[in-house]
Amino acid sequence: MSAKKKLTEPKWWKNTFFWIAGILVIIGIIGLPFLGGDRAIRDPGQLPEGNLALLYWLAAVIMFVNGWLSHKNTVMEFQDLKDIE
Repeated sequence: MSAKKKLTEPKWWKNTFFWIAGILVIIGIIGLPFLGGDRAIRDPGQLPEGNLALLYWLAAVIMFVNGWLSHKNTVMEFQDLKDIE
C-alpha cells in the first residue's frame, strides 16, 4: 500500500533566494554613506573600495531574479503535477 503525498501549493516566502535578496538589501542599506558607509559592511581584511553598497544591491537584484524564476518554474511544475492527478 503506497500512500501518495498530497501536493502543497508553492509559496514565494519558502524560496531561500528571496530571503537572501532581502538580507542583501538590508546590508546595502547599512552601507549607505549616512548610515555606516563601506566600513560598516566591509569584510575584515578587505581592501577599501568605493560604492560597496551598490554591489550588495546588485547581488540582491540577481538573487531576486533567481528567486522569481525558480518560483515561477516551481509553480508551473506544480500545475503540471496537479493536472496529472
